[in-house]
Amino acid sequence: MEFLVEFDINVPDGTPGSEVADRQTAEASAAAKLAEDGHLLRAWKPPVAPAAWRVLSLYRAESETELNGLLQALPLYEWMRITVTPLAPHPNDPAPVAR
Repeated sequence: MEFLVEFDINVPDGTPGSEVADRQTAEASAAAKLAEDGHLLRAWKPPVAPAAWRVLSLYRAESETELNGLLQALPLYEWMRITVTPLAPHPNDPAPVAR
């Protein structure tokens, strides 16, 4: 199954910059591993206010339960508000269907 995943990330006030940087580095490594494993297919940064931190992603997982496990393992997870939308194929989708 594929899922549209929206992340709104809110770094708690008073968090040291070094912790933010460390988590961002760890998040990048985790995203690379998810992509390598075929779970993270695409990621976009939509236009937002300068201080806002938002990501739209396309994920693939066997189930929403598996997806939730993948997301909960992310280094920034505790700072995230996540919205998951399960996606179904559309008959007019020009992309080839993965089998």
